[in-house]
Amino acid sequence: MAKKLQRKVGAQQPKAQKQAAQGGAPKQKSERAPLIGGRSVSKKALAEFTSQLAVLLDAGLPVTRCLRILEGQMSPGLLKKTLAEIVDDVESGTSLSEAMAKHPKVYDELYASMIRAGEASGAQEEILNRLAGFMEKAEEVKARVKGALAYPVAVMVVAALVLSLVFIFVVPSFRDIFVQQFGTIDAMPPSTRLIINAGEHLKVYWWLYLGAILGLIILHRVLNERVFGYRRFCDGVVLKLPIFGKLIHKSLVARFSRTFGTLVQSGVPHLAALDIIGTSISNVRMSEAVDRIHSSIREGAGIAAPMAESEMFDDLVVNMVEVGEQTGELDRMLHKVSDRYEVEVDRRIDITIQSIEIVLIVVLAVVVGFIVFALLAPLLTLMDRLS
Repeated sequence: MAKKLQRKVGAQQPKAQKQAAQGGAPKQKSERAPLIGGRSVSKKALAEFTSQLAVLLDAGLPVTRCLRILEGQMSPGLLKKTLAEIVDDVESGTSLSEAMAKHPKVYDELYASMIRAGEASGAQEEILNRLAGFMEKAEEVKARVKGALAYPVAVMVVAALVLSLVFIFVVPSFRDIFVQQFGTIDAMPPSTRLIINAGEHLKVYWWLYLGAILGLIILHRVLNERVFGYRRFCDGVVLKLPIFGKLIHKSLVARFSRTFGTLVQSGVPHLAALDIIGTSISNVRMSEAVDRIHSSIREGAGIAAPMAESEMFDDLVVNMVEVGEQTGELDRMLHKVSDRYEVEVDRRIDITIQSIEIVLIVVLAVVVGFIVFALLAPLLTLMDRLS
């Protein structure tokens, strides 16, 4: 298990031997697809291509003609070029799934596996529509979660910049005025001395703090990519954060359930589906839970038991999966779980944003109020002296 996870964190090793034994293509992890007209393409554009391909196939057109039509209406870019190569491969006798698997940066393993399942079942149009709907839903949830996480960061960055400008440029101006009246800083009120000293310190050493912040960010990214233990620790801490932890946890469960349910519904074997999910999950703790489920199935056990043993799935998820295993409707139960958790993610996002707004307003009010009081205190002292 550790080896498998380390390959996801460090330099990835293709699992050629394992895949050859299972009759599949080597796995290559790709979290983002290259894009139309640029170096990358949005999942939305790929979902639109998938949906259009399903419509054309449903109309009874041959695969190669469908691909040629879609290629002709695309703007110049990497996706158009890749599609042209796929058409050439298909015309030479290669299956569509194998042709797409040659371009893992555009069509990841999940995409290629579902296309392969569609070819095997003869329901290619239905599989493509299901895949397009899955991609659109997954990106919608992902975008909402990212938006909820980005909002407080953006507000805090702007607030920090504004307060830094106040300390560096505004407070020193008041210092000169107060020194003329009081003669020395030591004669000023304690709050005023604190603000003035902080402003002078930031004016001299602002570059040190900025460099330290940038250095910590760079160090975190390097360690997160190269040190498995550090990444595992960070992923565990993220799930335990007071406000964001539950949001991230629920979004991970929703994504796992939606992906697993879609793959099972499309006819992908459970072990192969879990392999695909394991390579597409970025959180190490969730990836470990998926590995336990994979090992349990490979040893002949069920899915619900290892899910219950992990800390990633609550009783509701475990019980619904257990019912799905017993009734043979695992895919339907997984979709119900994902639907429920996606609703909870939406609700949690609203609660998170409201909570953050209240906290930020209170914190900023206290900080700004203290600065105003510190700058007004000397004026009040001078008025008392004059009276």
